[in-house]
Amino acid sequence: MSSNHTNNHHRQRYSEMTSHNSSINNNDHVYQTGKLTSIILLASSTSLALLGCQSSPAVSSPAVSKSMMDFSTADSVQSQAQGRAFNASLTAKSERYQQLFDQEKYPNTDNQAKSHLLAAIRQHLATEHVAVAQANYQTVPFIDPDSIDAGSSSLLRTIIEAYAYEPEDLDSDSLDSDYLDSAYSESGSNDNYANDDSDDDSELAEAGDAIAVDEAVIVEDSAYGSAAESDYEQEGYTADNYDEYGYDTEDYDDSDYNDRNGGILSGVSNLKPKTLLKNYEAMQMAKPQSEAVAQESQPASSTGIIGQMLSMFHRTPEQIAASNAYQYQNLTFNSVSQYKPKQRQLQSVYSYDYVTPTISSSVQIPLAFDFNNSSITVDPSAIMPIVALVNPENTPLPNQMTSHTVSFGLPESITAQLPPAVLYDAAISAIQSSMAELASEHFSAVDIRHDAFAKEVGASRAVKVYFGSQQSGEMIGKTLKYMTKSLQDYVDANPQKYPDGAMLKTTLAKVQLYNKGYQSADVGSLLQLIEAIGPISFNQINYYYLDSSDRLLAKQQRVNIGGDLMGSTTTMLNQVRYDKSSFNNHALTPLLTESFGTNAKAAIDGNAWMAEQRHQKDRLQAARYARYDYQDGSLENDYSSDEYESSHSTDAVDESRFGDANDNEK
Repeated sequence: MSSNHTNNHHRQRYSEMTSHNSSINNNDHVYQTGKLTSIILLASSTSLALLGCQSSPAVSSPAVSKSMMDFSTADSVQSQAQGRAFNASLTAKSERYQQLFDQEKYPNTDNQAKSHLLAAIRQHLATEHVAVAQANYQTVPFIDPDSIDAGSSSLLRTIIEAYAYEPEDLDSDSLDSDYLDSAYSESGSNDNYANDDSDDDSELAEAGDAIAVDEAVIVEDSAYGSAAESDYEQEGYTADNYDEYGYDTEDYDDSDYNDRNGGILSGVSNLKPKTLLKNYEAMQMAKPQSEAVAQESQPASSTGIIGQMLSMFHRTPEQIAASNAYQYQNLTFNSVSQYKPKQRQLQSVYSYDYVTPTISSSVQIPLAFDFNNSSITVDPSAIMPIVALVNPENTPLPNQMTSHTVSFGLPESITAQLPPAVLYDAAISAIQSSMAELASEHFSAVDIRHDAFAKEVGASRAVKVYFGSQQSGEMIGKTLKYMTKSLQDYVDANPQKYPDGAMLKTTLAKVQLYNKGYQSADVGSLLQLIEAIGPISFNQINYYYLDSSDRLLAKQQRVNIGGDLMGSTTTMLNQVRYDKSSFNNHALTPLLTESFGTNAKAAIDGNAWMAEQRHQKDRLQAARYARYDYQDGSLENDYSSDEYESSHSTDAVDESRFGDANDNEK
């Protein structure tokens, strides 16, 4: 049907229907007419749409779309051309669909950044390299003063303060005495405890009825005679079933006593939502109304010891500024490291430096890990304070040490079950695989045109990776599962070393069983829950700087740790460079070479030293036990039998005197 014919027919139907309706409903209300007109227009639009979708064999379209097949003609050339156009249209549509969702074949910006970073990390962990790191710290208020949340407490702190809140004019001793007097008064307690809370009224009414019933029972029991009354008195109770201190032995509950005197169940009733809300309202009304003082915490008298602890932990803006000016501004954490992947070795020197115009202090600790030899090497100065606490008599002084380092190895009983090299390989592989499974939206390419650190290291591109509680927990869960799988593959590849019933094989089977009960994202949700209800919030942002060949040049890490209970957020900014020029010119590099270089003195065998200390302790203990068996003849001669008897006779006389004295008293 042509368009003009359809429109004319539609207008004619519409005119006839309108005329017919007008003749019938000319006296109806205007609202009914408008409503009917709207319905007719809706029906007409629907009919028009349906008519446009119908096809009529009598009328053909003047032109057929190139992407549609025209089956009304028998021209083979035209049909082939239309078929080719149709296939091309399907291919283009499929490619467009794949571009929207197939991020591996058609990666977007985030996927491209992720692929560049993963390639750089794989190359970095497989290549020997050096690193120079410097970390600085800064503290800021947890809530920005210009934020809408300024002056508001976190939900956790509000609940704690409301739970511990006590009005200043409320005396707990008078409360207890009033409670006891009203509870045991013969006049009842409903009138004394009348308030707006219907639940409390009902509870107190039931308590008063119970007390009245008990008093009636007591009076009834007292009518049994003087014999029963004497029995009560012999047991220390009065005829009214009260003990000698005036307390009712049947109705008095130890839990009530514990509740009012700081017992195990003390304060449980304060956890009721109604009570917490009332305490919160009273606490807010008691605060000063001026803005200058409104942000101050509650006085210690109203929140008790808990309020004092919260105030002690909470840091004021002045304290935060003082910490930055006098501590963090002069404090740096430096390190130099050398990584050898083939030898599975990591050698580092860490330095904790505090430098001011008048004070200079530095604590330097060399530390090395050797996973092939299952050993750890450390400077003795780092462990001597601990050793001195355990074994102060045999702890050598620093000038008595024959080398600058001490090496400790894992016992053979442990390395035979699980070689550290296998554990190291599993961890490195798990970290790479876990990061590869993170969603691409956590990886972002950043503009480094105005990044000063990127210019210093000569980076061509940078990738930002955000690790919040969700991403960190997911990484932990995936790493654990990947490590378990790798260790299980190692156990399966060595059946002669791990037969059925071996401890490692049994442990891995149990861990894999537990790993099936959760997903890695669940660990992230758990960390989010801890972050939501706990007194701490944490997240970290990593910037990786790459060159044009996807080689990792540097890394910048920003970690934020803080919470509302502390009132501050401490930010650690760690900058790491992986170039040899920075490593060779660093002040800690000579100490690293002296401690772990090719010409360094051999480390002291810490295992042998500890074995010698244990052996010496065993000898001393054996000698002590041997002295217990010695019989000294001189001691026996000094203690003659005569003196022994005389001493006992003296004791006997003394006892008799005590006996006489007791008789006289009787």
